[in-house]
Amino acid sequence: MTATGDTLRPKRPAAAAPGIEKTLEGLGVARGIAIGVIHLHDAGAISVPELRIPAARIEEECARFEEAAQRAGHQVEQLQEKAGRLGGSAGEELGYLLDAYRQMLHGSRLVRGVERRIRSDRINAESAVQQEINEIVRGFEAMEDSYLAARVADIRDIGRRLLRNLTNTPYRPFTALPKNAVIVTDEMTPADTALLDPGHVAGLATVLGGAESHTAIMARSLGLPSVLGVAGLLKDLKGGETIIVDGGQGRVILNPTAATLGIYRQKQIEFLKSRRALSRLRDVPAETLDGARILLQANIEFPNEVVAVLDAGAEGVGLLRSEFQFMNREDVPSEDEQYATLREVVERMGGRTVTIRTFDAGGDKLAPALGCTIGPNPSLGLRAIRLGLARRDLLEDQLSAILRASAHGPVRILIPMIATVEELRTTREIMNTVIRRLKKKGVPVADPPPPLGAMIEIPGAALSADAIAWHADFFAIGTNDLTQYTLAIDRSDEAVAHLYNPLHPAVLRLIQFSAEAALRARIPVCVCGEMAGDPRYAALLLGLGIRDLSMTSSNIPMVKQRIRATNLVAATRRARVIMDQSDSAHIAQLVDGFNAGEP
Repeated sequence: MTATGDTLRPKRPAAAAPGIEKTLEGLGVARGIAIGVIHLHDAGAISVPELRIPAARIEEECARFEEAAQRAGHQVEQLQEKAGRLGGSAGEELGYLLDAYRQMLHGSRLVRGVERRIRSDRINAESAVQQEINEIVRGFEAMEDSYLAARVADIRDIGRRLLRNLTNTPYRPFTALPKNAVIVTDEMTPADTALLDPGHVAGLATVLGGAESHTAIMARSLGLPSVLGVAGLLKDLKGGETIIVDGGQGRVILNPTAATLGIYRQKQIEFLKSRRALSRLRDVPAETLDGARILLQANIEFPNEVVAVLDAGAEGVGLLRSEFQFMNREDVPSEDEQYATLREVVERMGGRTVTIRTFDAGGDKLAPALGCTIGPNPSLGLRAIRLGLARRDLLEDQLSAILRASAHGPVRILIPMIATVEELRTTREIMNTVIRRLKKKGVPVADPPPPLGAMIEIPGAALSADAIAWHADFFAIGTNDLTQYTLAIDRSDEAVAHLYNPLHPAVLRLIQFSAEAALRARIPVCVCGEMAGDPRYAALLLGLGIRDLSMTSSNIPMVKQRIRATNLVAATRRARVIMDQSDSAHIAQLVDGFNAGEP
């Protein structure tokens, strides 16, 4: 099994005799243990012939495609009505997705591209749709950003809808599901996932898919144990056979033995007990054994995640990634559009602080919408605040929208990829200019204005954190990019991904240096990378002086549980020992030993 970003690319597995227990590995995207029977789901392949059409029939063929697009749009509207009845975060997630689907079916690049192919290549609508979808998918799959690469499933789903309408191919919904059905399929669309009833479906396993796909998000929202990207899943598989899906470990077991079933039934019981115990921590403070209060916040990608944030007991949003506002469109959202969305998030958080990061995008991420040129190395090119300062009009509009939203609740503004003091100074000057403009127009903004913070994710920023701290109102340490840039390792490259190690001494020293610089300047400092959401690292981060952690909302209960079992004095003592070490393996032993209760 290999991985590109979070989307798995299967290798050819070894064959196994039918009826023999077989364990397959994939990407666990929704925790839990499902034990049930296989239900093979086949949406049905659609045959797409390529036909040449005479010039006299071009307008007729374009009209046929337009009718198919309109029918697909009506079908999406019907799905939106169903989404409204789902309720909770699953309904909201599907609602946002279907809004994007509707945009793709009306005047989008897809629609224009299909019509252009029909006219210029004089081919039938089915073939034009297939070719245009394939071209868009190739472009998305080439992107280094795992979130954008995961949008491939959404594009394919729209293509299938158009082809079904053009060929009058009936859709095959889920019917006659057996009790405790585990859906097994090649690929699951988000809309299909939303049709699953957790009361009848035990779990989900697919050959394709990634952790940041809408299918994965829907599965987590519905609480369905799920493993995606499972190589060889459909080989020699029969419906009705027993299957185990371990969504935590990313494991699928076919034809389990009685002994294996016994082990996983016990794991299932333990997981359910643990989930009930963790849910009771929702309203309990994250406080160490010796009384130190720790702030636990949530990272969110989309507004609909606010429901899960509140359910998890988060005390605020430590990182709202604003890139979602620029996705699935060829134009840039207006200031009013951005304000309306951000205001909704701020109001729904009910007085809890929302930290909004200005768009961390550019290069390969949003080049079409922002009119940017893709550089030879997008990760090191014109992106984040560099792009904001190069396109001041975009940055001013976003800052204005955030400042207007700040009138509706506590907000902080976070600037990504800060490398120099001058970048932060210039951004503050722009923000002050926008504030004066809004006040002159009589537009309400928070008084005093929202704090302006620096994202510490570049080694150069960490090493100059002392200087940056005197110009920032707070720090947010992004351990994902900090680790990647420090070690010169691309996590999406399977050849070197195993070398990605947040316990490398250099990474830990940069975190320590940044935290101490913030403490000396008496500004808050938060860790909002993956380290923050892993209970394994909680005590170490506390020992390094961190008192604010922001993570995926589903990880909050586990991290809170670890914090409540930690003595801060002992954690600080262990962190000092760790910072004297030069070997990553020994550091890992010291971390794990402390977590296991060693003195």
